[in-house]
Amino acid sequence: MHESDSLIIIPTYNEKENIEKIIRAVFGLDKCFHILVIDDGSPDGTAGIVKRLISEEFSDRLFIEERSGKMGLGTAYIKGFKWALEHSYEYVFEMDADFSHDPNDLPRLYSACHDEGADVAVGSRYVTGVNVVNWPMGRVLMSYFASQYVQAITGVSIHDTTAGFVCYKRRVLKTIELDKIRFKGYAFQIEMKFTAYKIGFRIKEVPVIFVNRREGTSKMNTGIFGEAFFGVMKLRWDGWNRKYPRIVES
Repeated sequence: MHESDSLIIIPTYNEKENIEKIIRAVFGLDKCFHILVIDDGSPDGTAGIVKRLISEEFSDRLFIEERSGKMGLGTAYIKGFKWALEHSYEYVFEMDADFSHDPNDLPRLYSACHDEGADVAVGSRYVTGVNVVNWPMGRVLMSYFASQYVQAITGVSIHDTTAGFVCYKRRVLKTIELDKIRFKGYAFQIEMKFTAYKIGFRIKEVPVIFVNRREGTSKMNTGIFGEAFFGVMKLRWDGWNRKYPRIVES
């Protein structure tokens, strides 16, 4: 029995080239993590690969939740967060399937929360400069200045507000009113960090190197950036007017 206090949530849509490799890379680490895949009806058979791995090798530490179609990154993570809380995990991670997030950085995010007192650990591309590999320059600039824009509008002192490589302590997810999180794309990542910040949780950025996917197809589009641009102004307004919940201990 491979018991763990930590769950990694990996949303997937058409990741057959990457999913088995990322699962095996995570399970090859010295620290034991569990994985929950949230698959949005991938027509390429991603879910089938995961279910085969569950039945043949990893029934006690690999899990899958299937949805009928593409419902948005944010709703996938909210579903995963609720599943993690129901199953009593203390540390809950967001991670991509495509190796843009290095599995070897997972223990560093875990340590930031488990050993160093952070409530939220963000795998940050920008806390020590610009640490992005193989992205087109236009996309690097768009991502970097998006985070600069979020800092300027919201006042949140996080260099990489759109980062999708994150560890949350259980008490953060218990406190945040998950059903009130509105956004589905890039703005979801901003909203989660902004809400944690407004409640008063301790957020630590852990420098990582982000590597653009080598296999499969990116799910990014201009609509995601548009949601983030206008969503940030809405978050700032909420920050003035909304009453945020008090911290709930585990």
